[in-house]
Amino acid sequence: MLGAIIGDVVGSRFEFNNYRHKDFPLFTNYCTPTDDSVMTLAVAEAILNCRGDYSKLADQAVACMQKWGRAYPGAGYGGNFRHWLVNPKPQPYNSFGNGSAMRVSPCGWAAQSLEEAIRLADLVTAVTHNHPEGMKGAEATAAAIYLARTGLDQQEIRQYLEKNYYHWDFTLDAIRDTYEFDESCQGSVPQAFEAFFEAQSLEETIRNAVSLGGDCDTTGAIAGGVAGAYFGVPEELRRQVWPFLDQKMRATVTAFEKKFMTKA
Repeated sequence: MLGAIIGDVVGSRFEFNNYRHKDFPLFTNYCTPTDDSVMTLAVAEAILNCRGDYSKLADQAVACMQKWGRAYPGAGYGGNFRHWLVNPKPQPYNSFGNGSAMRVSPCGWAAQSLEEAIRLADLVTAVTHNHPEGMKGAEATAAAIYLARTGLDQQEIRQYLEKNYYHWDFTLDAIRDTYEFDESCQGSVPQAFEAFFEAQSLEETIRNAVSLGGDCDTTGAIAGGVAGAYFGVPEELRRQVWPFLDQKMRATVTAFEKKFMTKA
């Protein structure tokens, strides 16, 4: 989960000022957690609140996302989601935006099986992004994280994703100069996956994702979530991102890691 937050924070300063190279400082004073991190932490809290009984996870996801969203109103939410956050009776709005994939990493860590990772992803996603492509992006990301943390190698993870979710035949170098801002799952999740598959570390994954341009805080979060599960989060990156998180964020990361990630 922290890999997703690192990817978001690193990519935040480039979202509207793309830099299509890999030679940049990871963290500067212009970095900040965006809606990607806030909603990831909301999903983490929802899972923690369930205490292993996920029959109420959808309700918890709504409550926690609204609570966190209202606590961090300037995090950069999309228009439809902003309205959803303040709606007293929020309903899903058929979105296929990549917000479903950016926030789902806790599901991949909490699950005890691949099937459960997909089920948890569906529960936290259908409350907003109930379009088939929105569901698909979240499922694929949660599944990739579960497979990454349970021992499959990169090629095996790719084969699973291509068989069940997406098929892509591009490399980062082939699309870097022409890739445009795309907030859809189908236009950003495969690109985030490719950033991971062309890397040998969490840092390289995030640099790959950011160098594509576009919605690079979100592709950084998606790619970083998978890479963090696969490569682990180096202590140096943990130390560097920590000051960007406030006390509430740090407490949620710590509680979630203590509950789920020490067992993984």
